[in-house]
Amino acid sequence: MFYVSTRDKSVHITASGAIAQGISKEGGLFVPSSLPKFSPEDFLKMASMNYRQRAITVLTPFLNDFTAEEIDSCVNGAYCGTFDQDEPAPMVSVKDNLNVLELWHGPTCAFKDLALQLLPFLLTVSAKKSSDVKKIVILVATSGDTGKAALEGFCDVDGTEIIVFYPSNGVSPMQKLQMDTQKGNNVHVFAIEGNFDDAQNGVKKLFTDPEMIQKLNDAGLQFSSANSINWGRLAPQIVYYVSAYCDLLSKHTPIPEDGINVVVPTGNFGNILAAY
Repeated sequence: MFYVSTRDKSVHITASGAIAQGISKEGGLFVPSSLPKFSPEDFLKMASMNYRQRAITVLTPFLNDFTAEEIDSCVNGAYCGTFDQDEPAPMVSVKDNLNVLELWHGPTCAFKDLALQLLPFLLTVSAKKSSDVKKIVILVATSGDTGKAALEGFCDVDGTEIIVFYPSNGVSPMQKLQMDTQKGNNVHVFAIEGNFDDAQNGVKKLFTDPEMIQKLNDAGLQFSSANSINWGRLAPQIVYYVSAYCDLLSKHTPIPEDGINVVVPTGNFGNILAAY
């Protein structure tokens, strides 16, 4: 499996290249050239696995140039000791065929912890594989949750700097305090005038600014992203939807022939895309 740009199908790179760059040079998003296929038997096998084992199973076909040892190290580094009872995404039955996937058991209580605890590990491995860059500079635009989760995930991670931009009047007082008081020698937080779209558009402009890119190259730096524009952020979110389906199977809940309905509270569409 390789990755192509949504704006230039001639761009054809590995998983590590897509994760390290975050976004294509012409501004397109990196997406898989194809999607892996899992059989009913595969899902039944995953039904008896824990979350980390399911994550390894789902992520392996997406990470085409990672070794099995690297994937295992990334997944276990992200999900061991960082979530309540080491259960990142438990499924709770409400009634009949209604179930709730709990995604708030991580260090910041945001569903984005599920991806942003894993992304630093994926990015660190990717950077070593794909370039001679000395340091990755993570740019993040946030409307609240992503910023704190990303800061927590990348705090003091070697070879990275993280810069978070949030709309000054567009986040809750608690979210503002979480970001402004974040500890770490490699973290930088800025409030901007405007809304989230202004922050996101500004970040995308930086990614494609030739002068800025040249300055980074001269300094041995490279931009990447922790937003959903980075496939390394989106892929871990796919895992918890597969895991939810496997939990339903393991509980012997009758699965309708036409599948299940997933209801997702979503903001910038990354979460529901992962479900799709």
